[in-house]
Amino acid sequence: MNSILHKDYTVVRDDYARAGKVSSDIKATLSTIGIPPSVLRNIAVASYESEINMIIHAWGGDITMDVFDNGTITLVFKDPGPGIPDLEKAMTPGWSTASDEARNMGFGAGMGLPNIKRVSDTFDIETSEKGTTITLGFTVA
Repeated sequence: MNSILHKDYTVVRDDYARAGKVSSDIKATLSTIGIPPSVLRNIAVASYESEINMIIHAWGGDITMDVFDNGTITLVFKDPGPGIPDLEKAMTPGWSTASDEARNMGFGAGMGLPNIKRVSDTFDIETSEKGTTITLGFTVA
């Protein structure tokens, strides 16, 4: 399988003013190549939630998107830390460690990871104090 489209992005910690810019670009890019609306919607939800988590909870990070010739799309969200101390709790709907600042802006409802997993065809998460990597897969065909 070969990547027919690759993009890299960087997300900055606490950059609430640009929150959602990467996920908007991902959606716009995939829309121009004809990704079906139902798949596009799931990718938009997953990428937005993941991007926001990097801004709120992590020390920023990098996002990569690859569209493959076999009809799959992979998104990888990699941050340098601090990691998720209790992944089981973090996967529980409604549980959040968001700051008061994030909550006051309407973020931090504790639905991010559960929503990401729900809308993705494949979901893998690895976390330690050195960072978290979330790899998401979507099937177009």
